[in-house]
Amino acid sequence: MKSTRFAAIALVALVGVGAVGVGYRDELARLRATMTLFDEGEIVANFSHMDRLFETVPIPVTTSAVPLPEGPAMEMPADWQAWLDRRAVTGAIVLRGGEIVHESYHLGTGAEDLRISWSVAKSYLSALFGILLKQGHVDSLDDPVVKYAPQLAGSAYDGATIRNVLQMSTGVVFDEDYLDFWSDINKMGRILALGGSMDGFAAGLDETDQAPGERWRYVSIDTHVLSMVARGATGRSLPHQLAGNLLDPMGVYGDPYYLSDGYGVAFALGGLNLTLRDYARLGEMYRAGGRLQGKQIVPEAWVNESTRPSARTAEGQLQYGYQWWMPADAREGEFMARGIYGQYVYIDRQSGTVVAITGADRGFREAGAFDDALQMFRRLADQ
Repeated sequence: MKSTRFAAIALVALVGVGAVGVGYRDELARLRATMTLFDEGEIVANFSHMDRLFETVPIPVTTSAVPLPEGPAMEMPADWQAWLDRRAVTGAIVLRGGEIVHESYHLGTGAEDLRISWSVAKSYLSALFGILLKQGHVDSLDDPVVKYAPQLAGSAYDGATIRNVLQMSTGVVFDEDYLDFWSDINKMGRILALGGSMDGFAAGLDETDQAPGERWRYVSIDTHVLSMVARGATGRSLPHQLAGNLLDPMGVYGDPYYLSDGYGVAFALGGLNLTLRDYARLGEMYRAGGRLQGKQIVPEAWVNESTRPSARTAEGQLQYGYQWWMPADAREGEFMARGIYGQYVYIDRQSGTVVAITGADRGFREAGAFDDALQMFRRLADQ
């Protein structure tokens, strides 16, 4: 495969650089990690131990989770195990009416594992934005992003609003092809691995092909721009904001962390590491309109606004709100956070169901893989 050849060339080149001095050993190790991260024999363990592979920043939480109550065990569908195997699921939690009715771990993982969120992290940042807006740190979603992140002046984001970025409707040209070595998403990954600046990478994007707000297109770097806005609006790092405003009020398990770039800036668009129980708590909070265990944490109005289809997606395709997904044929109150390789937090408010899944699904891009997951979630909700 062409991308594999390019990866090998890049790795050999860095080995040569590393031979000049020991200062490149960390960069070499991280670059190797990006190239073997999803390999069949390594992906499950890698997703539980990202701190061994990349630079990280701790999220300074001070509050431990009060466990959710357990309800009567759900009888799982007859083909449940086959589905777990097919989708390479590492953990599954099902909540009904706020009670745990199923919890299981697979492929050698356990409840204490801090699993990489991938793009489920985007929905956490959306929740934080609802809080910042209510606190007055952000004046309006229709403010230009450069008001809070002036380093983006003159970039492709100059002219985009916060709402445009939340809806991934900025018009910024960004190649999200994970299988193309030279795609923007993989260039970004190498920036992360080699200790570069994510802020600098975002500010260096200079091409658009449509006006902001004109049409939805999934662009992961948009979420990093949201983090730049949040930092500019508050003067605080993203880990501190997430801890103080969201995770501490929710209560967490373990010691969560973000992957980071070489400047200690959190990898906001996919670098959050939490336990599966934590991901389930996000789903339960959103199912309950922003409340968890008696506390209103995210404004209910924001929960409702951010999880309804508002971006201009094409008819018949998945729908999008503010960093949350809705199926093309979404039922009322049905939405989800979603990450590559099979990470999901699915909410069906009508039935009171939350399904949190972590996975290592190397076939997540195959035709029918998402529908396979969605149909299982809906069966659990309807059971």
